[in-house]
Amino acid sequence: MSLSGSARLAGVVGWPVSQSLSPALHDYWIGEHRLDAAYVPLPVQPEDFARVVDGLRRAGFRGVNVTVPHKQAAFALAGRHDGAARAIEAVNLLTFDAGGIAGFNTDAAGLSAALTDALGAAAVKGKVVAIWGAGGAARAAIHALAGMGAAELRLFNRTEGRAQALAAGFAKLPLKIAGYGAWAEAARDVALVVHATSAGMKGAPGLDLPLDGLPRSAAVFDAVYNPLETALLARARARGLVAVDGLGMLMHQAVPAFEAFFGVKPAVTPALREAMVKALHA
Repeated sequence: MSLSGSARLAGVVGWPVSQSLSPALHDYWIGEHRLDAAYVPLPVQPEDFARVVDGLRRAGFRGVNVTVPHKQAAFALAGRHDGAARAIEAVNLLTFDAGGIAGFNTDAAGLSAALTDALGAAAVKGKVVAIWGAGGAARAAIHALAGMGAAELRLFNRTEGRAQALAAGFAKLPLKIAGYGAWAEAARDVALVVHATSAGMKGAPGLDLPLDGLPRSAAVFDAVYNPLETALLARARARGLVAVDGLGMLMHQAVPAFEAFFGVKPAVTPALREAMVKALHA
C-alpha cells in the first residue's frame, strides 16, 4: 500500500532498535485497518536523542515509541506527562501536537493486561511478588503490580544502590529491597516472579535465577520477548511453573500508542499473536 502526502507517520526510537518487534506489530494493525500510515524503526544514539525527536516533530511525525536506553531521557524531554509516567519517571510514548511534546507510560498498563490475560485479574491480589531489576521496566512493574493489589513487592538487583534509589520513589508502596543472598529464603512464599531486565534478550546472557525454592503454584513472567522462550521461562516450564512471556505486554502496551498515532483503537487478538510469533521466528 503506497503512502500519500498526508500519511500519518510514527516510529520507535532506540539504540539498538533492530531487535524491536514494534514495526511488525504496528504494520499488522495498519494493514488490518487499511490506513494511510507508516511506522518506522529509528536507531538513535543517546547523545542524539533530543535533536532527533525535535527533528521528527518538525517533520510531521505524530509521535514515537521509546525503548532502551531512552525512556528516562524521554521523560525529561516531555513537557506534559500522564499519571503513570509521573509515577514511574519513565516514558515509552511521546506524542507531538501544537502544545508541544507529551510523554506517557503504557508499559504498566500493558503488563497488567498481559498478566490478567495469562493468570486472571486477581492473580497477585494479596500476594507476594518478586521483581528482578531496577530500571524503567522494573519501575513500570512496581506501578502495575501495586495497582493489581499485590500485598508485598520484593525488589532484587545486582547493584543494591540502584535498588535503593528506585525504592525511594515508591515510599508509599509495600516495597522491600532484598539482596541476592536472601533469594532462597525470600522465594518460599512468592506467587509471581517478574523478570524486568534485559538479561536473556537475543544476544545477551540469561538470568541465572534458581527456581527450586518457589512454591509449585508460582508463576514466572519474563518481560523479554525476543527470544519468546527465554532460558528462564524454559526452566520454569520444566519445573511445572506457569510461564508467561513478554509478547503479551508488548502487544497491550502498543494499543494506546497506535490509537494516539493513527486515530484507531486496535485489538489484541490470537491472530495478532500468531503473526508476531511468525515475525519473531523469521
